[in-house]
Amino acid sequence: MKYVVVLGDGMADEPIEELGGKTPLAFAETPNLNVLSKKSEIGMVHTIPDGMKPGSDTANLSVLGYDPKRYYSGRSPLEALSIGVPMKDTDIALRCNIVTISEEDVPFEEQTIIDHSSSEISTEDCAVLLNAVAEELANEEFKFYVGTSYRHCLIWDKGSVVELTPPHDVLGQVIRQYLPTEEKFRYMMKRSYEILAKHPLNVERKKQGLNPANCCWFWGAGTKPSLISFEEKTGKKGMMVSAVDLLKGIAVGAGMGVAHVEGANGGLHTNYEGKMTAAVGALTEGGYDFVYIHVEAPDEMGHQGSVDKKVQAIQYLDTRVIGPLVEQLKTKGEDFRMLVLPDHPTPIRVRTHTSDNVPYLLYDSTAEKNESWNYNEEEGRASGILVAQGHKLIERLFEK
Repeated sequence: MKYVVVLGDGMADEPIEELGGKTPLAFAETPNLNVLSKKSEIGMVHTIPDGMKPGSDTANLSVLGYDPKRYYSGRSPLEALSIGVPMKDTDIALRCNIVTISEEDVPFEEQTIIDHSSSEISTEDCAVLLNAVAEELANEEFKFYVGTSYRHCLIWDKGSVVELTPPHDVLGQVIRQYLPTEEKFRYMMKRSYEILAKHPLNVERKKQGLNPANCCWFWGAGTKPSLISFEEKTGKKGMMVSAVDLLKGIAVGAGMGVAHVEGANGGLHTNYEGKMTAAVGALTEGGYDFVYIHVEAPDEMGHQGSVDKKVQAIQYLDTRVIGPLVEQLKTKGEDFRMLVLPDHPTPIRVRTHTSDNVPYLLYDSTAEKNESWNYNEEEGRASGILVAQGHKLIERLFEK
């Protein structure tokens, strides 16, 4: 038996008026999920432990079977693992987003945050900008490391875990009240804006109608993580397929394999087919028992507040990952169990994460059910099944 998780990041949502009162998941044309749902168990799962913030870090740890209350030490340290940052026990890792702020003729503190992803900037372009900042601001205390797209890492030597605001939580707002209280961080953010606002690459981006990547934004501070081996914990050899450093870092920390898929970028136009192919190869030829396919696009479109693009991301997940994956595994004669779910909602209304329960679908190719439901939030609730502790959902997947 092979096992698969297909994770549509932030895919869950609220009913939206322009979709006829449906959620994006219920409105999207998902022929493969519609067929699978009739043959599957569906229900709801609570992935964010009470009292913890609704992030992809805590939520994906839950889905992988790690209780965040026990294993979570911060988001950025997990990302640091992914990009090979050699963390000491005394280091603090922070996410360093390069974001877009408004460039109004007002003091830095009165600028407005426009875009947390700088028009989904490429890793290559963003590395140029990060290196320009690091050339002036890096020292023995602070070191910068290139990640993926707009997502990078700052290591603070002998630092402390400070409370910082994620940029995607305050889109469209004046930044003053969300700036760090730590004076060194405030200085670096302001100085990064001065360096980047007039950088030739950003001048060219604006000519092309793209948002300039003009300010470093620090958040997600944490200490060096310590996860037990996924294989020791579950008895399954696992592979992670994701474009996102956070998910790759969780995999590295858990001793899982990490697939490197060319063209996988965490955006709407990521390499869906490449991810699907990597997963099938790992299961049928690579000796892996379990694959976790993470697709970031629905979450990104939720942060952007784009209803149409979020629907499109869900449709791509259905037609370019789920459908071909099921077909190829069946063609190759593999028995498999597959879990499909979001990690958390990213509602269009708020453009950030919430802690609400999310719907899951559990399919077993050897024990197909005969149901009438479709897979979405409303019908997941109507099923009457609720997994109250998210880190125990994987036990349902591994029941046989």
